[in-house]
Parts: sequence; C-alpha cells; structure tokens
Amino acid sequence: MKRLRVAVQKSGRLNEDSLRLLKDAGISIDNGKEQLKAASGNFPLEVLYLRNGDIPQYLRDGVVDVAIIGENVLVEKGKDIIIAEKLAFSKCRVSLAVPKSARYNGIEDFQGKKIATSYPNTVTEFLTKNGISADLHIINGSVEIAPNIGLADAICDIVSSGSTLFKNNLKEVEVMLQSEAVLAVSPLISSERKEILSKLQFRIQSVLRARKSKYILMNVPNSKIDDVVKLLPGMRSPTVLPLAEEGWSSLHTVISEERFWEVIDELKENGAEGILVASIEKMVL
Repeated sequence: MKRLRVAVQKSGRLNEDSLRLLKDAGISIDNGKEQLKAASGNFPLEVLYLRNGDIPQYLRDGVVDVAIIGENVLVEKGKDIIIAEKLAFSKCRVSLAVPKSARYNGIEDFQGKKIATSYPNTVTEFLTKNGISADLHIINGSVEIAPNIGLADAICDIVSSGSTLFKNNLKEVEVMLQSEAVLAVSPLISSERKEILSKLQFRIQSVLRARKSKYILMNVPNSKIDDVVKLLPGMRSPTVLPLAEEGWSSLHTVISEERFWEVIDELKENGAEGILVASIEKMVL
C-alpha cells in the first residue's frame, strides 16, 4: 500500500505541534521511542522525523512527499518548494537584535557590522534590499551569546516570546519576516500520493477552521433576536430554539473567537443572557 511520506521536525515545539495536528485530524501514529520513522495505523501515511534544516532538500529530492515545517526554513533553504497550506501554529519571526546598551537609529546602523546568524540567505537578501553591506558570521546553534563574547555586533535569529533575547541582554530592532508552520509539498510527489494528500488537507482544514472558531449559545428575548443575529454572522444563519419560558429563545451559532470578543458587550446590551462559549473539535464545510 502506498503511503504519504510526511517529514516533521525530529524534536522540539514544532514536532509536538505537528503530531498534535495529525492526532486532531484523526490520524494515529504508531510511534515507539527513538524511532526515526513511524506509520499510521488508520491512514495511509508515515512520518519521518528529520532535522529541520535537512527537510527542504529531502522535499526537493522526493525522499519525502510533504513536510510540516517552519516557513522561515523554506525562506532560507527552500524558496522553490511549494506551500500547500499555512497551519497557524508555531508562529515566530526572524529578526535582527543588538545589545540592550546599544543605541539604535535605524537599519543603516548595520553598515559594516558583524552579524551572527543561522540564516545567512535571509539576512543577505534583507540587507541587500536596504542597501546595507555587513559581515556575516554563520553559526549553527545558539547565536545569542555572540555579542556577549565579542564575536559579533548583532545577531539574526528566530524570535517567539523574546525571552531568550532578554536573558542575553539583547533587544529586537528589525523584523525581517513573520513565520508559521506550513505544509510544504515535494515537486516530485506522485499522482497517487497527491490523492492521499488531498484527503489529508481536507482533514487539516477542518481542524484549523475549528481552532479559529467557537460554538456559542445564548438566551435572547424574542423581540431582540433580529438585532442579535445582525451582530453574529455565522456560517449561514443561527439556530433559534424556543425556551420553556415564554418570550425567550436559545440562539446557537458559530463565530470566530476574535469576532466574539469584539461584540460581547453589544450582545449583552441587546438582552443576551446565559452566554456559553464552547470549543469545536472539527468543522467540515
């Protein structure tokens, strides 16, 4: 049986988030300790656990069919690789940082400076666009220590919360790109495996829609239903069910979480009571 070969990061947060996505998509992985390859027992898929930096080449060579990988890695090593889906997790940014004590006036401050980084292509492209020439010191590993030991004047690295920069007395001064986990596809994927990928994407999209949405229930006076409905654009139209108490109904709908918090006060002003917000496991359109 043909299986879709999916590469994920060998360890770390992206590994955990990737496996959680597959699990939420109903795919169980028979993974023993320290395995580098594991198959699914209920879906034609196998997972290969690889070093993040190696994945673009594996995709290019057709060793794996798809990969869950940080967009920043593709920008650095695989701009020719097609992104099939943005996955909205493991978000970070690739940024330039300098010592906290340094006065920063603008991008021109990097002219002629030494920058330590694991992202030489990304930095070079960014600096060239801004007419800046700098000396790059390529480090595979923790670059935050470089300014503290006199190896560089600044660094370029991925930033999530910024706590690592803070601990190393650095401050973020330029964001070069925003990144998140993506589903990347090999240019050599076979038509048979494309069909499996299509089924996988359908499941992933259902999970991602659910993560962005909330199921809400509320009690609303019948005289206010039209006003409340205008505040809550759902997938189509909300479900309205009569309550035992005369003159009241229960209104059910789906809405994005961000949109809900924007209108919560207006809902209450229009008489909504007993508002319940529930997570959605899957959302199939």
